Amino acid sequence: MAGHDDHGHDHDTHDDGHDHIPSEVVLRVKALESLLIEKGLVDPAALDALIDTYENRIGPRNGAAVVARAWTDPAYRERLLADGSAAIAEFGYTGRQGEDMVVVENSATVHNLVVCTLCSCYPWPVLGLPPAWYKSQAYRSRAVIDPRGVLADFGLVLDDDVEIRVWDSTAELRYLVLPERPAGSEHLDEAALAALVGRDAMIGVAKVSLPGAGA
Repeated sequence: MAGHDDHGHDHDTHDDGHDHIPSEVVLRVKALESLLIEKGLVDPAALDALIDTYENRIGPRNGAAVVARAWTDPAYRERLLADGSAAIAEFGYTGRQGEDMVVVENSATVHNLVVCTLCSCYPWPVLGLPPAWYKSQAYRSRAVIDPRGVLADFGLVLDDDVEIRVWDSTAELRYLVLPERPAGSEHLDEAALAALVGRDAMIGVAKVSLPGAGA
């Protein structure tokens, strides 16, 4: 596993299995997208709306279901933290970009943040499409050097005594953050809890809160 503490020190060496050149599939998709837009067959605004839907709503629902189950089922939580890939596969969420998963748990004293410093490795089966900011050079570099500052930019200000652990995804290994269950949610069932969990909390740039309770 490739992790960093909040001073930017490597816990382990980053795997070098990244592809800096877009894959043939990515290039074909980009070419097809450009051609369809150019010929007026696809409305760029509609395409953006579709991407936003899969990036922010449909895709992350898988991860939210996993988180909610872990919050309500202690045995499942143990399996998830012991073998993320196998536990997530219990939901049927498997496949490319999510074969080898590690789940890291937030607590009152530890906060986890996920980044991919060399490109944009991301667990598609549980989080959908990666957001643009996750792929940006600014996030990829600053998340390791100044994670506390990055979190503050997202509106998440942590106490100085909270340890921040930064996990560096690779082509072979991806991470999912198990956020803290929000206080006051004890009366909610699994489905209602899943509805609270957003993509950003599972990357680690936000916390989960009850509606009206703030970040």
